[in-house]
Parts: sequence; structure tokens; C-alpha cells
Amino acid sequence: MRNNTTVQKIALIGVLTALSLGIYAVEAQIPVSNIGGIKLGLANVVTLCAMMFAGRLAACCVLGIRIVLAAAFYGTFVSFMFSLVGGVLACAVMCLLIGLFDRKQLWVVSVFGAIAHNTGQLIVAAVISGTGSVLSLAPYLAISAILTGILTGLTAQRLWFSPLKRFRITQTRDGK
Repeated sequence: MRNNTTVQKIALIGVLTALSLGIYAVEAQIPVSNIGGIKLGLANVVTLCAMMFAGRLAACCVLGIRIVLAAAFYGTFVSFMFSLVGGVLACAVMCLLIGLFDRKQLWVVSVFGAIAHNTGQLIVAAVISGTGSVLSLAPYLAISAILTGILTGLTAQRLWFSPLKRFRITQTRDGK
């Protein structure tokens, strides 16, 4: 029989994945900009919360499962590639930075994650198009990454300092 913490973590990953997928589906219906690739990234709030409440590995699981299910239900192979490369880069950056910043600076981690996500999407766009001209979108995507990263980071930060914090399963390295 598995220990109680493992069961709790698996259940939390399932709940957070479902929440993330639901947010993704709703957000896909909201037009944000005429510039391709700009979205609010609200599902990232769930990824950040998973990282804080259950740890880095759990957050990577939530993100990975959401990307696969979103592509299966709503996307194409190309949209899967954009999400996968952007998501892997964003998650890697956030996993590296989450321990370096105080929880009151979670929005900074989110901004760097959003920038990494957009960088990954630009790489995929350049490979698919066979041209570097898509890199001309970089300044617009950087500005949107900063703005949306702040929004999602502050939202996740607020959830961390809410009564939901008592559902934390894992201790962070710094005990915060």
C-alpha cells in the first residue's frame, strides 16, 4: 500500500490537471490579440500552484498531461508542438528559479517562465516556417510575456498566501 502523502500527491495532480485543462479550454475561446501566440496563459497559474503545493515534479506532470490532453481534445500536431516546446522551456526555467526567489516574488518566476514559453514557440515557428522572419515578433511577445507573466504570477502568489496554503503536500527547500 502506498503511503498517504503519495496518494494525496497523485490526487492533487489529477485535480490540478483537470482544472488546468478546463482553464485552457475556456481561455482558448478568448481572443486576446491579432498577433499569433499571444494568450493570457491562465493555465500557468495552476502550474505554479502545483509547483508550490506539491513540488516541481508534480508541476511538470500537471503541465505535461494538460499539454497532451489539450492537443488530443482541442488541437493539432502543430499546436501540440508549440505547447510542448514552450511548456517544457517554461517549466524548466520556473523549476530552476522557484527556489531562488521568495514566495512574495513568485511573479518574477512567472515572468521568466512566460518569456521562456514564448521563446520556445518562436523556435517552433522558425523551424516550421523555415525562416527566421518570425523572430520579428519577439519584441511583441516579450512585452506580452512580461504583462501576462505578472498577471499569472500575482494570481498564483495570492493563492499561496490564501487559506489554500494548508493543502500544501511538500515542504520547500527553504521551508517557506
